[in-house]
Amino acid sequence: MLTHLAIQNYALINQLSIDFTNGLSIITGETGAGKSILLGALGLVMGNRADLSSLKDTDKKCVIEAQFAVKNYKLQEVFESLDIDYEDETIIRREILPSGKSRAFVNDSPVNLSTLTTLKNELLDIHSQHQTMELSDANFQFHIIDVLAKNDAKIASYKRGLKKYNSLQKELKELLQNQDEAKQQYEYNLHLFTELEEANLEAGEQESLEEKLEKLNNIEEIKLNLLEALQKSVDEEVGVQNLLYSLENNLQKISSYSKEYEELCQRISSVKIEIDDIVTELENENDSVEYNPNEVEELNDRLQLIYNLQKKHLVTTIEELQEVHNNLADKVAQVEGADENIHKKEQEIKEVEVKLNDLAQTISEARTKVLPKLTKELEELLSELGMPHARFSIEVSLTDTFFFNGKDELSFLFSANKGGNFGELKKVASGGELSRIMLSIKKVLSENSQLPTIIFDEIDTGVSGEVSNKIAAIMQQMSQHMQVITITHLPQIAAKGTQHYKVFKQEMNGVTESSLKQLSSEERVVEIAEMLSGKEVSESALTHAKELLN
Repeated sequence: MLTHLAIQNYALINQLSIDFTNGLSIITGETGAGKSILLGALGLVMGNRADLSSLKDTDKKCVIEAQFAVKNYKLQEVFESLDIDYEDETIIRREILPSGKSRAFVNDSPVNLSTLTTLKNELLDIHSQHQTMELSDANFQFHIIDVLAKNDAKIASYKRGLKKYNSLQKELKELLQNQDEAKQQYEYNLHLFTELEEANLEAGEQESLEEKLEKLNNIEEIKLNLLEALQKSVDEEVGVQNLLYSLENNLQKISSYSKEYEELCQRISSVKIEIDDIVTELENENDSVEYNPNEVEELNDRLQLIYNLQKKHLVTTIEELQEVHNNLADKVAQVEGADENIHKKEQEIKEVEVKLNDLAQTISEARTKVLPKLTKELEELLSELGMPHARFSIEVSLTDTFFFNGKDELSFLFSANKGGNFGELKKVASGGELSRIMLSIKKVLSENSQLPTIIFDEIDTGVSGEVSNKIAAIMQQMSQHMQVITITHLPQIAAKGTQHYKVFKQEMNGVTESSLKQLSSEERVVEIAEMLSGKEVSESALTHAKELLN
């Protein structure tokens, strides 16, 4: 509930700080005193758009701060979803700077206006003539019925199922589209896939083939140089191998004379071993070098196949061809296995659909069950509010369509006069009648759910006498379950409040300002007497005011 409101530099308000409590709070004041300014300030702190015209002094910033006690509202998950810190005593602050920019904070954390709007729906319900238009909205009408039917958990489960159902339907549609597209390309893709499959390409194969072919194409030069290298290695007179043998022999003869000679001898021996190994490999390579025309042809054919495939698929390596091969395999498999995948998806959809239908049936039955009770309560309340012939015809009917809140279509019709025809609320009910219908609905809702603070903005317009007493009684009953604040011009309603606030204008240093104060018991008697008789308060008005308060 709203526990405190502070306003600085807004419209006609220079500075205001006021506390609110639970129960029924009354706000009165002369026309033009600033009651609408209070509502404007509350709207601003809860996310309404602002401009520089909101500032009383355009050289200073406007600050509006509202404090709410939210411990019993179970809003932790809402705060978590908005990524803001939860506090049992939540403070919302809005600042409009002289530059025209605005800032908003929830528990000192900066937030955007959409966050304030979300919180407004949980914390504050400002009921005005304009809001009565909601009565003709099917979503609001379903909300009334579902609150009484205790359908919240079932509808939440249904919405999760519907989300999954829609997701599966989308996946099935994509599968069918992909199947159609893939079928059109299937034969061509299968040909390309088979071609690459038969090629049986291996990573690194192209480089190996090119190396072998390069070797065979230069066989004469390779053979000549291998022979010369062998000659230079093993020649009996000038061959490297024989010269190293001689050198090793020389150093062995003197190695015993010095450690240095011994090390030199060992190094020559190591070189000799390496040369012997090289000579062996030269001999092997020389023996293996042989020109084979058939092998050259096979290598050329294999490489040409690889080059042709690379050109066809616009790639330059075997690894890229293998990737193309894998993609083609997927496309071919997609067509060949599509029917099975589609069948599986259709089965998933059927399973979810069965559960959704069961939930929708349960929701519909719960709605149907509470309709007589809702109709009776609304008609009784409206009878008390001066509409004795008001009648409702409310029906739900199960359809084959999955809506966001079930499968029901709703007929919510009203007749205000005896023997009158039923019609849509917006077509057959006047503005005053709509206000009383909305009050009755809010009364029913307050007894069946945790509603936020509600502010009634002159809901009593156009009524008087006994009806106003009934309106006040209903507000009192609502205030046992929630915080109710009402702006009124009727003394009968003003007298029923738990606490009474007055909006008034005063002149300060030649400047008109609006202010708000909580009235004491004596001040309250005078205020209600003035509402009864005007500024000239008579003894009879004072007596009447005391009677109303008692």
